[in-house]
Amino acid sequence: MDPLTQGVVGAVASQQPANRKNILVATILGFLSGLAPDLDIFIRSDKDPLLVLEFHRQFTHSLVFIPIGGLICATVFYYLFTKRNGFTFRKTYIFSTLGYATHGLLDSCTSYGTQLFWPFTDSRISWNTISIVDPLFTIPLLILILFTVIKNNKIFSRLALSWIVIYCIFGFIQQDRAKDIAKKIALSRGHIATNVLVKPSLANLFVWKIIYSTDNYYYVDAVKIALKSKMYKGSKINKLNVEESFPWLDLNSQQAKDLERFRWFSGDYLAISKKYPNRVIDIRYSILPNEIKGLWGIELDQKANQTSHIKYIFNRERNSDTINILWNMIIK
Repeated sequence: MDPLTQGVVGAVASQQPANRKNILVATILGFLSGLAPDLDIFIRSDKDPLLVLEFHRQFTHSLVFIPIGGLICATVFYYLFTKRNGFTFRKTYIFSTLGYATHGLLDSCTSYGTQLFWPFTDSRISWNTISIVDPLFTIPLLILILFTVIKNNKIFSRLALSWIVIYCIFGFIQQDRAKDIAKKIALSRGHIATNVLVKPSLANLFVWKIIYSTDNYYYVDAVKIALKSKMYKGSKINKLNVEESFPWLDLNSQQAKDLERFRWFSGDYLAISKKYPNRVIDIRYSILPNEIKGLWGIELDQKANQTSHIKYIFNRERNSDTINILWNMIIK
């Protein structure tokens, strides 16, 4: 999730055991601790562009690291400001740990993938029930935690906690409806669908991206799920076939290893860019949910040596009408 949402949800958690005397400090501790796990984005390498993908949402986001992460945050905050405000280290630790604990769980609700059970497995947990940015989720929470502090009344914090639960449940309900529709779409085309993935489009829980695979293709569509469902037809793309697309690639080269690392990161939802034949894209992500325009990918170089890494590419092509089209998909 975006940093603001992570901080706000962390603040909601830390407000729950707080009292009127310490509600402000508890809120600050929860907000800052809710941000802390994303400091792993600084684990990166100029030589290895995929290193950041391996470590982002890894150990700092795992369940077993929560007590340690909370301890690190508490130690820093205790000596920075809570000690001089009469807070015990124990209270600082409780509020910091509660804020820290929400981060990995919230990230797991998105589609990006979180190594929630590291070090026991490197599987990326993606419940796909909320967009990575969702103002309808975040703004009410922000208002409620501010009212909690300003009015010094925890009823607003209880309402915020209720909103989190309700919104997450709604996400699971919408996801279940999207899966049913995805299966019906596949059957209507005479397909036996595998690797079915449904995920909310940007900033809402009403328009969902649908991906499923057949033997050779990925099919991408979108559906609006409201009182009446509406399908937005997409397109299909060939699954990545390394032997066909990169016959020159030495499977022992660093580029081949990087390709497998990117496959792990993307859950194997990979295809060749229609515009750039040496670019492998992650088809899960696009601004418009019924399009196949990977927001990021990797680029291989036939002239590279055995030890050269791939290039990590962001798709910066933007159409000014894209957001308007998405907005119309949501409201109409």
